[in-house]
Amino acid sequence: MQASIKALVAALLGAACISAFASDCPQFSPGGLAPVVTNSKMRASAQEICYSDFALLHSGITHGPLWSAEHLTAKSVDDAKDNTRTNRFFVDKRLPPGDSAQLDDYKRSGYDRGHMSPAGDRATKKGMAESFSLANIVPQDPSNNRSIWSRIEEAVRRLTEESGEAYVVTGPLFSGRQLQTIGESRVLVPTQLYKVVYLPQRQIAFAVVVENTPTKTYTMKTVRELEAMSGLAFPGIPDALKDKRIGGLRGV
Repeated sequence: MQASIKALVAALLGAACISAFASDCPQFSPGGLAPVVTNSKMRASAQEICYSDFALLHSGITHGPLWSAEHLTAKSVDDAKDNTRTNRFFVDKRLPPGDSAQLDDYKRSGYDRGHMSPAGDRATKKGMAESFSLANIVPQDPSNNRSIWSRIEEAVRRLTEESGEAYVVTGPLFSGRQLQTIGESRVLVPTQLYKVVYLPQRQIAFAVVVENTPTKTYTMKTVRELEAMSGLAFPGIPDALKDKRIGGLRGV
């Protein structure tokens, strides 16, 4: 394995320590407490970006988001049904040179440009356009993106409508030491994708993990298990809910 890949893996798997993270856009996280990256090496090149209806933490190491957070409501989900996809992917100029993926990285890569905060959740034209920022995108298996992952996104929207509101965090996982990259920017390809959902009115919190392959299955995790897998902490979710497990997602 080349030295550059080894350095990327070392950063991803480096020693962990938790540090407070003062979010610039707290409205997308419960209690205003954004997810915390517990890996100090990963935090060194991370930058929070606030958009109109979601926020994310971008990594200059992976060249993509570590997490993307949104606060959905029954109304916003309903409004999003009539919104039109723009499909205009772009590089966010707020990122330092060399940190962002580029449009050419995905050409003939064999991977979809997979949204973390979904386009299908966007309730306004501005939010829709912003969701196509490459800062919100990871290399995703095409079959996965268009099948199992799409159904999971729809299931979360149904839960939001039934529950009134939901705080959702979505992102990539990188496990193992043989990590793949695409393009000249060497964008890291996730080995799995995760989604953490907190329904405050029902006092339910859970996580979903999907392999970044043409799989038809998903795994339910507790929030505590996802924290251990991801190198993230979710301080806005009540601690008493982090060990509770639900059975599955209806319709997936």
